[in-house]
Amino acid sequence: MQSTPKTNNVILVRPRIYLGKGLAIGPGKIDLLRAIAELKSIAAAARKLSIPYKRAWALIDSLNQGFGKPVVETTSGGKGGGGTSLTLLGQQLVEKYDALEIRLNAQATEELAAVRALAD
Repeated sequence: MQSTPKTNNVILVRPRIYLGKGLAIGPGKIDLLRAIAELKSIAAAARKLSIPYKRAWALIDSLNQGFGKPVVETTSGGKGGGGTSLTLLGQQLVEKYDALEIRLNAQATEELAAVRALAD
């Protein structure tokens, strides 16, 4: 999975997308999905992002409710141990968000430089 693009001395645009019905997707939810994909655990992802476990579940639940289907799959513990992974929808959300973020940053270099110059 692709991570957030990093650039030197350039402001990075991280969009928030409002899809109606109270559904919004932005950097926080996407970073959480990325961490879940990497760590295979909501609890570990929450720790990595320094957010409470309950807040992580609330963010996941808001996506599940907004899309009407789950963005993560959890498996119970047991002999092989439990875990969490992204559903196809969860994977697609991260992929599409990454593509949008990359395109916005690539297309807005002039505007980003102008904003950056205001801070210098």
